[in-house]
Amino acid sequence: MDLFAAPPDFAPRSPLVRACTACGACCTAPDIHALQKPLGVPCVHLGDGCLCTVYAARPGVCRSYQPDWVCGEVAPLPTLEARARRFLEIYGLEGAESPAVGG
Repeated sequence: MDLFAAPPDFAPRSPLVRACTACGACCTAPDIHALQKPLGVPCVHLGDGCLCTVYAARPGVCRSYQPDWVCGEVAPLPTLEARARRFLEIYGLEGAESPAVGG
């Protein structure tokens, strides 16, 4: 199974986006219980350039996250807020509290 192939209801993604783009969406949109991070709130360890400041010691849930077609869907969006909002929409969480993200 190709993790970068979009589901039938979504437009195909670029075959060039096959790795982490450091867009910050996966560190902002989902809740991360191991870090006590709520849904839609940037991780306290998300630093400048949307890079993890505790990368070497990040929890297993972060360590095991693998980029997929969603990355190609959200990475081109212009702001972290827009990327997190789209991530939540894709997973049907758009009814959740608005992301508390700065633009």
